[in-house]
Amino acid sequence: MSPQALPASPFAWADLRGWNLYFLSKVVLAWMGALDLKILPNLLFLGALLVPLRWRWARIARTVVAVPVGVALYYQDTWWPPFQRLLAQPGVLDFSADYWLELAQRFINWQMVAVLALLLVAYYLLKPWLRITTLSVLGMLGMAVVALPLPADLVARQGQAVAATGNTGSGRAPLAPASNDNLNAWLASFYQQQSSLKTAFPAPASGAPFDVIILNICSLAWSDLDEVGLRQNNLLDRMDVVFDDFNSATAYSGPAAIRLLRASCGQTSHTALFDPVPAECQLFSNLQRLGFQSELAMNHDGHFDDFIGELSKYGGLQAKPMDINPLPRALVAFDKSPLRRDGDVLNSWFKQRQAESTQQVALFYNTISLHDGNRIVGADGRANAADYKARAQMVLGDMAGFVDAVEKSGRRAMIVVVPEHGAALHGDRMQIPGMREIPSPSITHVPVGVKLVGMGAPAAGGPRHIPEPSSYLAISELVARVYALNAQSPPADRDWDSLLKGLPRTPSVSENEGAKVIDYDGKPWLQLQGSQTWSPYPEDKR
Repeated sequence: MSPQALPASPFAWADLRGWNLYFLSKVVLAWMGALDLKILPNLLFLGALLVPLRWRWARIARTVVAVPVGVALYYQDTWWPPFQRLLAQPGVLDFSADYWLELAQRFINWQMVAVLALLLVAYYLLKPWLRITTLSVLGMLGMAVVALPLPADLVARQGQAVAATGNTGSGRAPLAPASNDNLNAWLASFYQQQSSLKTAFPAPASGAPFDVIILNICSLAWSDLDEVGLRQNNLLDRMDVVFDDFNSATAYSGPAAIRLLRASCGQTSHTALFDPVPAECQLFSNLQRLGFQSELAMNHDGHFDDFIGELSKYGGLQAKPMDINPLPRALVAFDKSPLRRDGDVLNSWFKQRQAESTQQVALFYNTISLHDGNRIVGADGRANAADYKARAQMVLGDMAGFVDAVEKSGRRAMIVVVPEHGAALHGDRMQIPGMREIPSPSITHVPVGVKLVGMGAPAAGGPRHIPEPSSYLAISELVARVYALNAQSPPADRDWDSLLKGLPRTPSVSENEGAKVIDYDGKPWLQLQGSQTWSPYPEDKR
């Protein structure tokens, strides 16, 4: 008679069963760099699931509690920002159904789906032959070993090496090794230094009149132009000046417009944008003091997130928007509102401008034609999907045509092209394409150009490039210099070296309501709202 099998001990380690897929998927995705695995909470969760429980009701209760905990822990392990930040944006409730569907599809990464499908097949093929729980435990322990901190002396040596070599040839003192205290101190020093900066506008003078025209474009960054092959385009290529390393300092429209309108003073924190500032910090208030009449035009109604209200309340732009209702609808916005074509709006404004008797005008023009989720209106009146490249070609072409019209009219003007932020076309490990909750460098690194029409000879050989890190204060300073130079006898040739020399440099510091991103020693660092910890921003490796 064969010996009777011994009953399993009630205190034997539990089998993870379906939870094996949970932990093995984390191991695989973390190894691929798709997860930022928080090893300690995961090991505690794993241990809780392995604890033997004699009673069936206790095992059921553990599962009921473990499911929501596991879901929350999995989201925490992604690179995505805290989920409550999405819920904190009231404007998302106004998105169209088509846009919601488009966003949902972006959350699906088919490469990851394929990997997880292979994992599922392997699990069911190996389950009869191997104790999969052992593989899960070994995998998690292996990730724990990889995540172990380096010895203190090795960290110190690495920090000294970075400090010694990180700024070679930059002309600046070496930065201290990156740490929470050092990054916080650097950021505090940055804002203290910025608080003392201000553009010194000249006194009103009787030079030849000219207009200041600011073209503020939503969703246009260098990374977007690279993504669709439009880095060389007929708008930027005809500028006199191009800022190569301009930081928009935010990834959202309202704050970007406020920062631009407050360009005459140094950069402030995000929260300070909604505090009162002196009129001397407001670019259009300074221009008004010099005799420029403020005007406003947009290709949208300005109601989303009270954009138009923020322009006047926080930006000091006291101007009634131009009526665009007679113009034909060209696009349907992500919030279902109608949009006009930029060429139609700008040409309509310029026609009105030529009929005005006002000598000098400062125009703030804002377009959201490139905003994520917009749809183009076809000949049959229906809104159809339009990819970014097609819309970008339309916007850049319309604005280049507007520059042509100003040049042919003989009117003198300073035209400044300033994007609000990028469109995040490519996305990265923290944010899906189109998501701008975190102001990453690829979103805030925007192309800024300046064109002087009828004000001396253009730059020879194409645009003059400004390679230094800069932001809005450089625009305000350049406007002031052009005005001062215009008051003198206009030279036959523009002295571009004198005009551009010593423009304000601004280190890359960006903020949204829920996140800060700074460039420290050539690397981006991130701090999320509610956290005191800085972490390296997971740059895309494509």
